[in-house]
Amino acid sequence: MWAVFALLSAVFAALTSILAKVGVEGVDSTLATAIRTVVVVLFAWLMVFVTQTQSGVAAISKRSWIFLILSGLATGASWLCYYRAIQMGDVSRVVPIDKLSVVFTIILAAIFLHEQFTVRSAIGCVLIAAGTLVMVL
Repeated sequence: MWAVFALLSAVFAALTSILAKVGVEGVDSTLATAIRTVVVVLFAWLMVFVTQTQSGVAAISKRSWIFLILSGLATGASWLCYYRAIQMGDVSRVVPIDKLSVVFTIILAAIFLHEQFTVRSAIGCVLIAAGTLVMVL
């Protein structure tokens, strides 16, 4: 089931890129990111209440709070950079570079989460990086 959600995530991310490129025209990229973020926050909290999981807030550990906040800061930085990049460049060139996050994630997961980094992983990383270069140059 996780693969279905991952595929849906990719489809929605693609739609996000196209919709954002049109939406950011004539709008400061930081302002556009702030507007998008408000929508995401409202939608996320709506889902919390629809699924009736709001009572779980009290059970979140201090460690989880710290890492969720750090993740939020990383997301914010990513979105700010992404919106600026699509405002300045072609979305069809920005997105492949943005998706190098897959390579960075695999490497960081091996270093910090001790996930397996295999020959297969290395080949995948090289192919993603090569594909990005082909698409961008």
